[in-house]
Amino acid sequence: MTTKISLVKGDITKLQVDAIVNAANSSLLGGGGVDGSIHRAAGKELLEECRALNGCKPGKAKITKGYKLPAAHVIHTVGPIWNGGKNREPALLRDAYHNSLQLALDHHLKSIAFPNISTGVYSYPKPLAAEIAVNTIHEFCGLHPGALNEIILVCFDDENYSIYEKLLAWKS
Repeated sequence: MTTKISLVKGDITKLQVDAIVNAANSSLLGGGGVDGSIHRAAGKELLEECRALNGCKPGKAKITKGYKLPAAHVIHTVGPIWNGGKNREPALLRDAYHNSLQLALDHHLKSIAFPNISTGVYSYPKPLAAEIAVNTIHEFCGLHPGALNEIILVCFDDENYSIYEKLLAWKS
């Protein structure tokens, strides 16, 4: 069985999947963008559980319950802040995707949804970030065929959606 990789435009907090990925900051205590949206939708219990995790380093990932979200879990990962690509940003972004997928696998989850990690306030160039995301997901699926049933890439804006649409058409 192969993993279905799909693309949707919309609100990640509305998806009914085993886990949604939160593009978190290193404190894991909420913030702007998708991070703030996930915390608001999940409720205060998410913040309480995140406090006990003692933060997260860039490229790493940690898992919590989903609380009031339709998703059973939230996988929090911290992407790199773009600084011209000279401070290991590509490797850290790859790690953020890979470690999130590995955590889903370790917890026997079958469906996961990703936002566009690091492309908001962290200013990672959208085309470069999308290429890393798609390549990392394809590599992971190649190493673990059928381990996940579905991976959904969720874009909030038209620009990211268009970038991913072209990349996925080229990869299929």
